[in-house]
Order: sequence, then C-alpha cells, then structure tokens
Amino acid sequence: MAATLIYDNKASTSEAALAEGGNLWLRLGDLRSATGWELKPQGLCRGERCVPIPASRRDGFLRNGEFVNLSALARQLGQQVVHDDTHEVWFFSEATDSRRDAMASLKAPDFTLPDLDGKPHSLADYIGRRILLLSWASW
Repeated sequence: MAATLIYDNKASTSEAALAEGGNLWLRLGDLRSATGWELKPQGLCRGERCVPIPASRRDGFLRNGEFVNLSALARQLGQQVVHDDTHEVWFFSEATDSRRDAMASLKAPDFTLPDLDGKPHSLADYIGRRILLLSWASW
C-alpha cells in the first residue's frame, strides 16, 4: 500500500509501506529518504545518533531484513504517532527530549499569521521588542 508520512514536518510517500494496527513498516530503501534514519550494524542511526535495537525486541523493529517498523522507533524515541487509516497518512511528532529542551528554553516558536487586512506577521519580526500574545479558542 502507499502511505504518506509526515516526519520532521516533511511529507513523503512510501509506495510499499505496510500498516498493521498502530505500526507502520517501511522498506529499508524508503526509510532514509522519508526520515533520515538508516539501518547500520549499531542500530537505527540518523547522523551521529544511533538507537540500538534490543535483541529481545528485534522482531518488533525489523522484518525479513527488508522492512523497519517506524512506529517502534518512534515509541523508543518518545515520539507521538498519529495516523489516518482512511487516507493512509502517518504523522510523527518531535522526540520528547527535543520538545522538553524547547520548553525549557522559554522561547516561543516562530510562527506567521495574517492580520485583519491579510498582511502576514511573524513572531521573528518583533525580536528585541516587547509584545503581548493573546490567543483564544472556542473549545
């Protein structure tokens, strides 16, 4: 089946993905292009960071030397996984440690929103100036 993945806010499509319940299995060939992770002898690696695959859980991470369970890796990293079975879309959040570090910094993430006239404004446009952010939601 074809599945759309959103990983690091980058969308990609894997034509040979397998979805089983809450698990998304990707072909090894699709793993790196979709997520930046790759299988190495020391485990699943992305740049200098490697996540060892516990021998007792190897079958939960790898299948037939051809597929990797991206959902199992996400759980190991503390990422949240949300999927829409109807449209075969899978979203993977930031890792827990990245979110924790961002919250500890007390820096608001940059965002851009339009004013009432449609002119976009970014938070970064106001660096060094005092601003008051108000938010409202109906729920």
